[in-house]
Amino acid sequence: MTRENGRGFYFGLEAEFLLVDAETFLPLWHRDLTFREVNDVLESIPLDGLPALDGLELEPPHRKLMPYVVEGYHVPDPDYNPIDLLPKGVEIRTPLCTSIEECLGLLRALFERMQSSLVRHGYRAAVISHHPTETHFEGPQNKRRYDFWQWAMQVMLTYGPDVNVSLPPELTARLDDRDLHAKVNYYAPALTALTLASPLYGGGLWEIRGRVGKSMRTYRRSTYGRALEEHPEEGGRLELKPFEMSWRLDDFRNDFLLWLELLLDEGLRGRASDQTRIYDLGQVARFGLAAETVRERAAAVLDRAEAVLPRWGFDPTPLASFRRRLETGRLPADEIADLFAREGSIPGVLRHLADLVPLGAGEAFGEAIARVDQLAHSLDHSHDPAGHA
Repeated sequence: MTRENGRGFYFGLEAEFLLVDAETFLPLWHRDLTFREVNDVLESIPLDGLPALDGLELEPPHRKLMPYVVEGYHVPDPDYNPIDLLPKGVEIRTPLCTSIEECLGLLRALFERMQSSLVRHGYRAAVISHHPTETHFEGPQNKRRYDFWQWAMQVMLTYGPDVNVSLPPELTARLDDRDLHAKVNYYAPALTALTLASPLYGGGLWEIRGRVGKSMRTYRRSTYGRALEEHPEEGGRLELKPFEMSWRLDDFRNDFLLWLELLLDEGLRGRASDQTRIYDLGQVARFGLAAETVRERAAAVLDRAEAVLPRWGFDPTPLASFRRRLETGRLPADEIADLFAREGSIPGVLRHLADLVPLGAGEAFGEAIARVDQLAHSLDHSHDPAGHA
């Protein structure tokens, strides 16, 4: 990978979205969608004016390289080659970017183009981390390894971002893989707690042992899901996976900053095993920031980021919004739960989660709701009934 941006850092984001009916906002799934019809919509999105698709790969059964893919469960032939796909939603994959701001600006532009195309065909994309009505999926074995197959079935119900960072070559060469995984095991559950946003399950609030949990997504993926994937064959791409989806671009920026802090700070001393990470994520999913030792771990990362990130040219100031979450204990999951109480229905909630709030637009959920309502109004007026799927 050629590095020409001076600092030598590269960034990329993969973000999954639920599809909903454009008129009713009822959530859709593979029972309502086919790969061909959703892929045709994505292939129709114009790519003019966008940067080169560096770092993206064509994955069957897709036939066109683009920053959009249909996400779902691969249906295999007898040799486990994918021949079809059962859709759970759609995903945007940004090409390689030389700054966090460039990456998030590109995500926003790609989302707006996708949303406009989806609406013309009777769909919208919504931001949620777990399917709000479906609870179980089973499919034919599509991986040779049993654990990979089990994981493929679990993620048919979850939606999340993959936060990708490539370090300058001299830093990549210094990484100790085992130590990095142990560091992520220790700190990632606490940082994930700051992003929890999936309290909806089976058509209502997710309740476990007499109380509402914070994240069905984190609860579901804690046992099977990896926290970190390394891709040395792709310029040393380092992919952090536990964070949850957000309607705020500010949150994605903070995800990048936290990942950089873990990668660059040699003074963070906490280390843990895979088993401890799994246990911690299960507790975080239920109790959020009230889980044991979570506040202390998150505070340690936020505190050290103020001194470490500027040495590498990154501004830690945006992390103040996550600091407020740490201090108040109020998470996006609480905002969604309150919205569900107000609206009284899943479509009522999803209607307010169909946009990405721009950088610097503020934390108040009311601002996000107002912007989504404005976008929905403009899209409705531009909708062509003749093109409704």
